[in-house]
Amino acid sequence: MLRAFTQVDVFTATPYLGNALAVVLEADGLGTEEMRRLAAWTNLSETTFVLPPTSPEADYRVRIFTPSQELPFAGHPTLGTCHAWLEAGGTPRDPGEIVQECGAGLVRVRRTGDGLAFQAPPLIRSGPVEEPLVASIAEALGIPRDAVVDAEWADNGPGWVALLLADAESVLALRPGTVPCDVGVAGPYPAGSDLAYEVRAFFPLQGATVEDPVTGSLNASLAQWLLRTGRATAPYVAAQGTAIGRAGRVRIATDDSGNVWVGGSTVTCVTGHVEL
Repeated sequence: MLRAFTQVDVFTATPYLGNALAVVLEADGLGTEEMRRLAAWTNLSETTFVLPPTSPEADYRVRIFTPSQELPFAGHPTLGTCHAWLEAGGTPRDPGEIVQECGAGLVRVRRTGDGLAFQAPPLIRSGPVEEPLVASIAEALGIPRDAVVDAEWADNGPGWVALLLADAESVLALRPGTVPCDVGVAGPYPAGSDLAYEVRAFFPLQGATVEDPVTGSLNASLAQWLLRTGRATAPYVAAQGTAIGRAGRVRIATDDSGNVWVGGSTVTCVTGHVEL
């Protein structure tokens, strides 16, 4: 069966400089193994499958797969899937807000002047990181322990450990070895810069370390930490992907209720059909 398929680039207004996502728009009837097989074949960080919602509040349901596992939530797949769904003619119940159903529950997405933005999900783990783990991560990143200004659990599903370094230059200089877990690193740009932070995301895979180009879930959890501790004020823009030739831009904002919104531009790069 031919199913509508699109590949988009998230957190960029320029094609091929953000984080790619494959989206199957007509996934009803597909089984888990079929989804896994396609996700392994695309070999992108994530492939998503759009399904009819099971919640009466949701506009659509999405399943999110890496090449090796299914995720309950991820940031750039949320924005990219919503972009593809709207572009394909999807009509939300509320013109001002799209509601996505995923493994982590309902995620709210809004249109902004700079693209779409999702409401950051609550952290499922926060607080200080155990000292032996911080030391292990610092060693894997090739930096002394005292180069880490602060570290916290910033887990909203993927399990991020977040490290703050002194500045953006220190983040860009990292040449990691094999990290022991999913690690997000941030460093501030000088005051007055257009960018507030440089962000990098590393995760272990088959004995090696992989760097993610632009990471919505990490930026969502980092924002909650940085805003809570007064290290950042919203709105702000974070850069990610610079060290690997990308130019991701993640826009952080808050609303009157204190909710954090994570947004950016998405562009469509490929449209067609996939046989499944």
